[in-house]
Amino acid sequence: MTTESPRWYTSSYSNNGGDCVEVATNLVTPRGMVPVRDSKNPAGPVLDLHADAFASFVASVKRGAFDAV
Repeated sequence: MTTESPRWYTSSYSNNGGDCVEVATNLVTPRGMVPVRDSKNPAGPVLDLHADAFASFVASVKRGAFDAV
């Protein structure tokens, strides 16, 4: 088990409007997970997504799958 802490970052595409999420991709290799949290509430809950699920989500966003939502 690793004791590595998440290194949080917000996308460079964020315009800092406050409705952002932060991710910690440094944990993909040691844990196979991508932690995600609300940037407005860094002490709040963290959603751990399996790395494959997160990659699939990002790919869907890039191809416009959620544009109509």
